[in-house]
Amino acid sequence: MTTPASTAQTQHPPGLSAGMTFLMAAACGLIAANLYYTQPLAGPIAVDIGLPAEATGLIVTLTQIGYGLGLLLLVPLGDLLENRRLIVTMIGLVTVALIAAGLSTTPGPFLTASLAIGVGSVAVQMIVPFAANLAPDAARGRVVGNIMSGLMVGIMTARPISGLIAGLSSWHAVFYISAIVMVGLGTLLWVQLPTRMPAARLSYGQLLKSMAKLLATQPVLQRRAAYQAFQFAAFSLFWTVTPLYLAGPRFGLGHNGIALFALAGVAGAIASPIAGRLADKGLVWPATAFGLLCVGVAFAMTQIASEGSTIALTLLTIAAILLDFGVTMTLVTGQRSIYELGAELRSRLNGLFMAIFFTGGAIGSALGAWAFASGGWWFASMIGFALPATAVAIFLTEKHGREKSLQH
Repeated sequence: MTTPASTAQTQHPPGLSAGMTFLMAAACGLIAANLYYTQPLAGPIAVDIGLPAEATGLIVTLTQIGYGLGLLLLVPLGDLLENRRLIVTMIGLVTVALIAAGLSTTPGPFLTASLAIGVGSVAVQMIVPFAANLAPDAARGRVVGNIMSGLMVGIMTARPISGLIAGLSSWHAVFYISAIVMVGLGTLLWVQLPTRMPAARLSYGQLLKSMAKLLATQPVLQRRAAYQAFQFAAFSLFWTVTPLYLAGPRFGLGHNGIALFALAGVAGAIASPIAGRLADKGLVWPATAFGLLCVGVAFAMTQIASEGSTIALTLLTIAAILLDFGVTMTLVTGQRSIYELGAELRSRLNGLFMAIFFTGGAIGSALGAWAFASGGWWFASMIGFALPATAVAIFLTEKHGREKSLQH
């Protein structure tokens, strides 16, 4: 039975201080990074644990599968269970999984740990709606934007950081160091986060069943998830292919050069707070349009100069920043839009939104690897351009007035 205190806490949450916002943003970045540490290390890890070369992709794929399962099956629990305890429990799970991965010397334990790392890392997508519930209505977009900037920085810096640590020590050290960070982070969040007990009183089965209804009946969720699936597909294609492209004969960059290129893309994370502020001012529609166009332009501009030239490398770097900016812009405006559909639904809405978003990214990675092998950068970039172009075509059918009324 819902108590008056818990209902009041859910409906009238306290505001978020700047320090708390920073803590939640940093937590999102540090936890999300666990999903990407293995990407540049998959080859060496496979050799060390005796995993066949043809199965190397499982190292990354199983982490992604675990994350996808967690989005659908665990993130919605934020609408049912006390939020702080749930978040810290998931951080505990990812900590154990990181230690297990570091200790592994054979394929079975390591791949099991990889799956668990993905599952535990969905703590990120529990923190974001938690923050949205704590934020006042007028500043919700700004708060979500600031927290998502932490998430994007974590995603973009994870690969070069893991490569640097592995180069100085070993790939085992990457997991051990991250586990230590997770212990400290979990302790800090347990002490600093407020408790929040949702008002909803559903069984777990009812909770999952309600998600299907939400997806079928909420056009804002359908559209925003579709836009972001195309955007993240383009993002994943770009970051799957560009390391291969830069390491190839056209540019001949080494590991350090590619790491610096990846770090340049972090500048695109500045879009998060900008998008949040625009959304708070009722400018979701133009901000979304701008974000979609940025990604299309990013791919188009890489075709201007001759491959391998200094100008081509410069344009590719600018494209990386512009692409990350556009994807982040639509991500924040999308989350701001779906969170307006109901405070009691935010964890379920976020789980659905991110699961669809994530599926688009997985498809984009697969498309990128195939396209680059089949037709080089030109073919891959044309597919990359077609993805946001398709999103723009869908976006132009949106009834702006209708979506605005649903949001506000």
